Amino acid sequence: MNRITVALLAALDALIAVAIGIGIALVPLTVLWAVQFGATDWSVFWHASADIWLLGHGVDLTITLPAALATSLGLSGASASFSGTIALLGFSMLAVLLGARTGRRAAIEGSPVLGGVTAVIVYGALGAAITLTADNGAVSASDWQGMLLPPFVFALGVVAGLVGSALSDTRRRVAAQPGMVASERVAPFPADAPAGRIRAWYSGLTPANQDALAASLRGGGAAAALLLAAASVVTGLMIVTHFGAVIGLYEGLHAGVLGGVVLTLAQLALLPNLVIFTASWLAGPGFAIGTGSAVGPLGTQLGPVPGLPVFGALPQGELLFGFLGVIVPVLAGFAAGGLVARRLAPVPGSRRGLGWALLTACGGGVVAGAAFALLAWWSGGAAGPGRLASVGPNPWLVGACVAVEVAVGMAIGLQGRRSGASRPASA
Repeated sequence: MNRITVALLAALDALIAVAIGIGIALVPLTVLWAVQFGATDWSVFWHASADIWLLGHGVDLTITLPAALATSLGLSGASASFSGTIALLGFSMLAVLLGARTGRRAAIEGSPVLGGVTAVIVYGALGAAITLTADNGAVSASDWQGMLLPPFVFALGVVAGLVGSALSDTRRRVAAQPGMVASERVAPFPADAPAGRIRAWYSGLTPANQDALAASLRGGGAAAALLLAAASVVTGLMIVTHFGAVIGLYEGLHAGVLGGVVLTLAQLALLPNLVIFTASWLAGPGFAIGTGSAVGPLGTQLGPVPGLPVFGALPQGELLFGFLGVIVPVLAGFAAGGLVARRLAPVPGSRRGLGWALLTACGGGVVAGAAFALLAWWSGGAAGPGRLASVGPNPWLVGACVAVEVAVGMAIGLQGRRSGASRPASA
């Protein structure tokens, strides 16, 4: 496929990704405008959709409510300008997934750099256009964040797609040539490129340190993924078991059918945030829904919260056995340690004793803790005026707790697997 075609297809992918993302907000709002607010200028709903899309990519918004509306809401601090910084991670996740699709397609077409760079540039240009048309007086977006963050989020997906495609190709080549040595399994990089420097540094480590580093990265990543999966299950169970309270809040809002659809889409956009909140709860520190509030394993203390029905699923009061949730990150580390130990191939010069298991477990804990610190930081922020300026988990506490808990579980899993492998089978 020639380079012009590759670039055009990549640009089309970026255009479709932006259209899908902003259409999720714009289509229901346009229907709402046509049915109930026909006398209102449609541009108001375009501005709202653009602001939602930008917020979904982590762009900060500055909101100034009219005096009459601020008074009717009765929110402390609503009469002055306030910030909205809590990212709607559902939009970010969608951008990453669509970016990964674009990256895989560019790799298959044989021009990964051209396709990936073109797609990111087009996505950034469209994001800049949306940023410049998003301001409506009441809500204004940070211009520099609007120019940088949307293409950055999309680029994360593109890179993930390119790397995933390269790893898949490597596995196919290795399977086709069983005699291929380890140094031939990865395509060479120029020595002055960042990937080339990293590979040179890695090659300079001893086999034992290479083994521990690789196991730490795999184990930490696996533990983080398992903890997120457990948090997703717990979040779903909380919504199902508190379904009556959620429905009661829906009915109390009197939003109507179209308003209920828009409200549901907004909550779906926040669902990844809620999963990360649940993971923070399982890790121990919990999270806040406003300054002075706390939702943790030992109990819940809340003040006024935003009127989202999904908050009806929050645990109430003191929880007698809530501290048992801390076992989940330990079990995730234990399972990750067992999986890593099972899949490790023998490495010449590497002795996997107790010291190796402890070093690897500590490294895996650092990887998982750093991942969750970033997720906790990304999932929280300001959701409104006054006390709602602080919503979400504390990134430092969450990262530290996850690191310790995963390291403990991973050390047990690695050592237990190693002991089981070294124990002679009984006759």
